[in-house]
Amino acid sequence: MSSEILQRPGILAGVYPQREESRAGMLDKAATAAFGKLHQYVLGRHPRYRRFVDKVEKCAVGLDALDDEELTKQTTELRRNLYALGLRDDLIAQSFAIVREFASRRLGMRHYDVQLYGAWVMLQGKVAEMDTGEGKTLTATLAASTAAMAGIPVHVITVNDFLAARDAQWMSPVYHALGLTVGTITEGLDLKQRRHAYSRDITYCTNKQVVFDYLKDRMLLGQENRALHLNLEDLHNDTPRTSRLLLRGLCFAIIDEADSVLVDEARTPLIISNQSNMEEQEIVFKHAVRIARALESPRDFSINQTRRQVDLTDLGKAKITRLIRSLGSIWTGKRRREELIRQGLSALHLFELDKHYLVKDSQVQIIDEYTGRTMADRSWERGLHQMVEAKEGCPISGRQETLSRISYQRFFQRYLRLGGMTGTAREVASELWSVYRLNVVTVPTNKPTRRTLYRDSLYLSEQEKWRAVLSRVKELHEQGRPVLIGARSVAASETLGTELAKAGLAHRVLNARQDQQEAEIIARAGRPGGITVATNMAGRGTDIRLAPGIADLGGLHVLATERHEAGRIDRQLFGRAGRQGDPGSCEAILCLNDEVFDDVFGEWLQKLFKRFVRRDTPARGLHVWLLVAIAQRSAEMRHSRARKDLLKLDENLGDMLAFSGRGE
Repeated sequence: MSSEILQRPGILAGVYPQREESRAGMLDKAATAAFGKLHQYVLGRHPRYRRFVDKVEKCAVGLDALDDEELTKQTTELRRNLYALGLRDDLIAQSFAIVREFASRRLGMRHYDVQLYGAWVMLQGKVAEMDTGEGKTLTATLAASTAAMAGIPVHVITVNDFLAARDAQWMSPVYHALGLTVGTITEGLDLKQRRHAYSRDITYCTNKQVVFDYLKDRMLLGQENRALHLNLEDLHNDTPRTSRLLLRGLCFAIIDEADSVLVDEARTPLIISNQSNMEEQEIVFKHAVRIARALESPRDFSINQTRRQVDLTDLGKAKITRLIRSLGSIWTGKRRREELIRQGLSALHLFELDKHYLVKDSQVQIIDEYTGRTMADRSWERGLHQMVEAKEGCPISGRQETLSRISYQRFFQRYLRLGGMTGTAREVASELWSVYRLNVVTVPTNKPTRRTLYRDSLYLSEQEKWRAVLSRVKELHEQGRPVLIGARSVAASETLGTELAKAGLAHRVLNARQDQQEAEIIARAGRPGGITVATNMAGRGTDIRLAPGIADLGGLHVLATERHEAGRIDRQLFGRAGRQGDPGSCEAILCLNDEVFDDVFGEWLQKLFKRFVRRDTPARGLHVWLLVAIAQRSAEMRHSRARKDLLKLDENLGDMLAFSGRGE
């Protein structure tokens, strides 16, 4: 079934509509490699978009003079036409005009022309790159409402439960005025509540929740998804499978923060599993960590931080053989015991507390490196999670046995139509096209940007960097300007918080430990002299509003204390300043020990700088910019290869499971 069926939504067929899986051929891959970048800018300048905005303005003439009852009658007629005729440009323009009028009445917010432009892009199955602060949440109401009024089930997908619940509640008055129903999927809902939420015209959910619910449906259906067979089952079964499905298929999704969902998180497969019996395995994991602690580097093992891999030396393998002599039979297999010890070494040396995970209520919770939030229901596979639990002295959870799995790439390819919005997509435009067939269209800002970007400052040591950060924060605090300080990890944010406290600077820390206070901390971040230290949690979906008078002082200043491996994450953080025409500024204060440099250049860069750079005097200029660019480009290429490898593995695994008669 192709996406063109959405032009006539009244004929959406099948029990579970979704796109048939297809793969790019050799010629298609070659064309993507050669021309992938063309899918970014060209369409953004097309005059067709300007003509569409003019159509909306013509349809809006006289709407403000109608009362609510008259406007509702027009909406009812529009819904009939959209359902019968599909998503034609003239009907879309009329829909946008009516939605904008209701938004003005119910929310006191009227869509700007650039938001009409962005919503039209999404409705066409493209990614709208809209600068931070341009109102993507409100923009989504145009595309979601229009598709829903045409009878198409709509999923508005965002990166966390907080944003899903906030956006659904915030925009509900507009949807209700149009006669549409809204559902929200968050952690903790039971199957009945989820089924009800997905039955609504528009459902707000996270990428993780919708994928897991889809996998549950696939497990329920098994290999049988033919409409005729399932309809026959409805006739003779009191509780047919169709009545137990959660979703109504994969029809149309609007993805907020599309680059984060479709690219950053696409390195990890989504797996539904159950816990196996742990009585014997718990002892094995504890023994593995104990033996791993007894090994010494570099004599017994080496660590490749770039590839995040541990390799055993011949001396290390011999030492393991001696240490396991008194243990059980599970250790007799050479390959098995070496894999267990590698996982134990990885837990000890590659995964750090308060950086890669937190310990909450005696449980190890993974921290998402891109969002800074904990993923309480996620676990590392192949026993690694249990090794980390043994390392931290936590109760050992059951090792997970895979029941069903899918990658984000394969899942989102199955939507009949896919649209998205984000502030940072141009760097991954070619990948979005090659994997998802999504064009990226850059949408102009509503007001000219007044954000000042200062040059990066690069120091030799971490101590010098923190001194420079404190000095800069004091300077800005004395001016009365609010400061948002970005840190890459929970540990770094808390270290900086301690230093600020020693300096007598009142501040708030926002990281995975304070996620419940997120809204309140962000609401206060724009006040005079306010100092907020935050991980990547403050980089997406947050809106820091300036208190009166702050704009006259220069607005919010964003200070990054590390560069991220993906330059897009830095742009998201810097985008907190200078929103909607407000003034603002941003800068980065770095050191050679930062992870982004250490992983790529190692110690030789530090030795080089020590010869040519004076202590306490930061390096600035083109050479620092080049170092950052090279380091980030290297990391992005490594992550891109990991995503391609995962997609290839997932496709091969799907082929094998299909051949064996099993589902995903």
